[in-house]
Amino acid sequence: MNTAADHPDAAALRALANRMDRAFRLPVIGTRIGWDSILGLVPGVGDALTLAPAIYIIKTAHGKGVPAATLGRMGVNVGIDALIGTVPVFGDLFDIGWKANTRNVDLLDRHLKLTDQDRSNENRRPESRP
Repeated sequence: MNTAADHPDAAALRALANRMDRAFRLPVIGTRIGWDSILGLVPGVGDALTLAPAIYIIKTAHGKGVPAATLGRMGVNVGIDALIGTVPVFGDLFDIGWKANTRNVDLLDRHLKLTDQDRSNENRRPESRP
C-alpha cells in the first residue's frame, strides 16, 4: 500500500468527513459547509447527532493502530467542536471553519502514510550478517 487512500477504510472515512464538513457550497461567499454545521443549528439535538460520525472516525483510527497521542488530538478536535458548538450563533459560525472531522481524517492519513513508509523502508533494508 503506497498511500493512505489505498487503505480500505480511508476513502470511506474521507467521504464521511466531506459529507459532515464540506457537502455544500454557500452561494456568493463560496464557503463549504456540511451536515455538521447544518445539524448544529438545531439546539441540543443537532450537536449531539454530529458526535456519532466523529466518534466513528476516532474508533476506526484506533482500530488502525493510531498512537494514543494522535487519538488524543482527535478527541480534542471533537471536544473543541462540541464545546464551542454549544454557544448559540458563534458556535455555528466556528463550526464552519473548524471542520473537526476533516482534521481527524487528515491525522489518520498522516499516520497511515508514515506506517506505509516504515514498512517500505523495512523491506528495503539489507539483511544483517553475523
